[in-house]
Amino acid sequence: MIHRRHALAGMLGALAVPAWAQALTYRIMPEPVGDGIWVVRGADGPIAQDNGGAIANITIIATSAGTVLVDCGPSLRYGTALKSAAEALTGQPVVRVYLTHLHPDHIYGAGAFAPGVVAATPQLASLLKSEGAGFSDGMYRLLGDWMRGTEFTPPSVLLTAPQETFGTRRLRLLPLAGHSAADLAILDETTGTLIAGDLVFHNRAPATPHANLATWQASLATLRALPHRRVIPGHGPLDPTPTTAIDQTRDWLGWIAQALRDAVLAGDDNVAAGNMPIPPRFASMKAARYELQRTVSHLYPGLEADLLPRIDTKR
Repeated sequence: MIHRRHALAGMLGALAVPAWAQALTYRIMPEPVGDGIWVVRGADGPIAQDNGGAIANITIIATSAGTVLVDCGPSLRYGTALKSAAEALTGQPVVRVYLTHLHPDHIYGAGAFAPGVVAATPQLASLLKSEGAGFSDGMYRLLGDWMRGTEFTPPSVLLTAPQETFGTRRLRLLPLAGHSAADLAILDETTGTLIAGDLVFHNRAPATPHANLATWQASLATLRALPHRRVIPGHGPLDPTPTTAIDQTRDWLGWIAQALRDAVLAGDDNVAAGNMPIPPRFASMKAARYELQRTVSHLYPGLEADLLPRIDTKR
């Protein structure tokens, strides 16, 4: 029996081959951000053929006990390239891959790693069990042959302790929520580097497909209070300061929550809401209009139901 995902990949592969598909090679280019820590920057746009879905930042951490990764990318092809590049960089095998949340640009590279390496919080593992595989058809549609051989691989390690230690490097594990129902941030206590996952975006508009904005704001307050020196966001460039990216994410979320509420009360439909002016302070943020319109599609129906209930159902 041919699985739908493989049929989609085959159909796309049979079309004329554009320039982006001639090699289908991910360029893993780690950038040093601290002592023994590198970030592999993701593209700042949406998941697309020209970036192979590699839009999330991936963190590589060198320890005397082995290499640690935070997230693993969108596909088996990416995970394989990441594993090779990370081990060549550090000279140590990968001994831990942390998954920060359920979104496919962060998790589908997990199949490249040995059993017992990929880890998630119990809350995230539960979400992935019910929803993780469901992203697969969409990813195959979007990415075609980039996804060849990719199957959802659930985490095999449940993170129940507040930290893990590898050699002399202790990583504080911070189970939070808001961007999704189960987010993980990690503080490298050796360097003061906060690896925030998609709880923090920097100079790139936040994505909201599973967001609870109030919970997200509370998690950002928690992160802001931590003793850290720099922030690796889930998307966008390194923040070399403790709070700039966190505050920018809080500002965007606060603005969008109020703006959408105001649009509902003004009677705007979702098209008008998605085309509202974006404040000048966000003008340089990548994907701002794209993410505003996505957020309208995610949150507007619920806001309309809450703020403008049907009169025949009022009590």
